[in-house]
Amino acid sequence: MRLIAFLAACVVVSACASSSPSGAMVSDAHVETLMRREQVQGLALAIIDDGKVSQIATYGKRSVERNLPLQADTVMYGASLTKTVFAYLVLQLADEGRIDLDAPVTQLLPRPLPDYRNKRTDYAPLASDPRWRRLTPRILLTHSAGFANFSWIEPDQKLRIHFEPGSRYAYSGEGIYLLQYILEQGLGLDVAREMQTRIFDRFGMRNTSMRWRPDFAANLADGYTVDGKLEPHDERSNVSAAGSMDTTIADQARFWAALQRGEGLSARMRAEMVRAQLPIRSRSQFPTLAPEAGAPQEGIAAGLGVVTFRDRSGPGWFKGGHNDSTGNMAVCLEARKRCVVLLANDVRAERIYPELVRMALGENDMPWRWEYGEKAR
Repeated sequence: MRLIAFLAACVVVSACASSSPSGAMVSDAHVETLMRREQVQGLALAIIDDGKVSQIATYGKRSVERNLPLQADTVMYGASLTKTVFAYLVLQLADEGRIDLDAPVTQLLPRPLPDYRNKRTDYAPLASDPRWRRLTPRILLTHSAGFANFSWIEPDQKLRIHFEPGSRYAYSGEGIYLLQYILEQGLGLDVAREMQTRIFDRFGMRNTSMRWRPDFAANLADGYTVDGKLEPHDERSNVSAAGSMDTTIADQARFWAALQRGEGLSARMRAEMVRAQLPIRSRSQFPTLAPEAGAPQEGIAAGLGVVTFRDRSGPGWFKGGHNDSTGNMAVCLEARKRCVVLLANDVRAERIYPELVRMALGENDMPWRWEYGEKAR
């Protein structure tokens, strides 16, 4: 990224300042050195200070094979950052009194949950386990439903509840699937439309969508796996609150800045989103159902759509997004309403994120070992 690209990004975002929270922009040379060290093909970052975007930078290639650069408006896979944006939608609905975060699923769906089966999940196997009746939106947003990450990874590919709902954290896309289904079946909402009008349009996220758009093809990032293998960006037609969002670094900068400001939420609901709701006792986030270690790890807890931690500067929170060829991360500190947002079309970028976050935010207590396990550096 060179100055001209940064200035162009400032025009796109309409909220750039001259420096990062540390007083100087993240060094291009340092980022490029780290990328070469880990063979990272493409990376984009945004820094937010006082709830405003202060820097956007892009590095490397969106397509190595075609020698195409990664740019601020390059469309990239949002992966599980989608979950945080979806949580923002749910909290807006809670603000409006349209959904109660603590209402049991028995009050949110017209029929008992085991009566439902959709293209993602068959809920019939829950009929013999009455604990499904205790599931609530809060439990689903804090990843404490007791589900595996996905039902298809169960030995028999059947959904089951592994522990008392609300008692512990275990990351679960299935829980987010269920909350999306509650909005669709219980409230009659089109989740893609609600995300578009309430969030993407509101914050000027022009190149973000919950499903594939043909115009994305003109500036699209391919992905690269841990061994450097090309994974072409697929065209997701099915809306998934757990991870179907396509986006750009310019658009993500807008969203995370708005989240820091609390725009679109009441002060009470914004505080609820980033409040430590449920202590996390697992040694690492994955595997999701591994036994708990017996004590909270590094002061981390589940928020609503984010994970909170105790930073030396005060409260902090974060959310990652990952697949075999994607590594995304947003780390935010309440002090001075700061964030660094990182999108990469190469999963190897996760190896350099601790250094990049330190460069952007200064010394911090982001729990990398819990997030990435033994891979953390």
